[in-house]
Amino acid sequence: MSTNGTIDKDAVATLLKRASREVEDGLLPSVQIALARNGELIVNETFGDATPNHRYIVFSSTKAFVAGAMWSLMGERKVDITKRVAEIIPEFAANGKEAITIEQVMLHTSGFPHAPMPQQIGATSEGRVERFAKWKLNWEPGSTYEYHATSAHWVLAEIIERVTGLDYRDVVEQRITTPAGLPRVLGISIEAQANMKSAELTIVGEPATKAELLAAFGVEELPQTEVTPEAVLNIGTPEGKAVGVPGGGGFMRAEDLAMYYQALLHNPNDMWNPEVLADATGAVRNNLPERTTGVPANRGLGVILAGADGNSHIRGMGRTLSAEAFGHNGAYGQIAWADPATGLSLGYCTNGIDRNEVRAPRRTTAISSLAGVCVK
Repeated sequence: MSTNGTIDKDAVATLLKRASREVEDGLLPSVQIALARNGELIVNETFGDATPNHRYIVFSSTKAFVAGAMWSLMGERKVDITKRVAEIIPEFAANGKEAITIEQVMLHTSGFPHAPMPQQIGATSEGRVERFAKWKLNWEPGSTYEYHATSAHWVLAEIIERVTGLDYRDVVEQRITTPAGLPRVLGISIEAQANMKSAELTIVGEPATKAELLAAFGVEELPQTEVTPEAVLNIGTPEGKAVGVPGGGGFMRAEDLAMYYQALLHNPNDMWNPEVLADATGAVRNNLPERTTGVPANRGLGVILAGADGNSHIRGMGRTLSAEAFGHNGAYGQIAWADPATGLSLGYCTNGIDRNEVRAPRRTTAISSLAGVCVK
């Protein structure tokens, strides 16, 4: 990881101007952006109807925190990813799922991307296990790659609880956020929420036209997924924040995202076994083409690597980061990554749930690209 170079103030100014644009245009109600380097925040700005203390639902950016808990357990040899899930959760084996490995679950190649789990049922081990036994495969495990928006991480949550005997949300706090110097971000009780500022989710905009979709993605219609504007509002309710959906319910600030990725770069107090951490954030374990777009996954064990194939912007890390950059963004424009080449990490959050499927990816590319050149 590079510690050379200095922060380019002009580049930072350009980044902040771009980050504030949709708020100034009246599209997004608020955004937060944080940039960090060498274990310290260098940018932490809020625009719109929010303060620096407001928290945001970061959707799938949550996944890297749950992955961090898994890496911690792997380093202590409490989790072996080559094992079958059913060796830890016997009930999971029903309906042809007996051979699925933990690694496949972490790489989104396990074959049940559309398995349903209402968040209140997933809140308890009993509820999760009851649903696991009913889940059926959408395709043969290991044969292809399709993003598991929430299903895979319900399984990881149960694995964490089985091997530790503790609630998965508490494990994330004890093993990940507290050692990294961050507040609890997953599973916030309704009582605790009363003392927090929340940037409430707001649906904005109109769906993209067929022409816009064709120009941006090469198709006139995107596949239906569970991540719809209406569905994600449930994650942002007080009850949803209390559940802490492991694949998408993290409740935090942009600075928490940026500083978590600094922890991944610097491994303070040996939070993780260094070999496990290096492999998880640096080795591509899944490069299968995504079923819809055909873009190679370039996934590590819980995060995505930018790669050098010209598709880093499609993976959410813009066009200026190194091939070694890694991260995991969230739905509707949340951004979280680190670049070992510059030592930079970025967190960006918004509570604007834009119906236009084109705008958020374009904004992500622009902001990530501008952030990536803030060191000279």
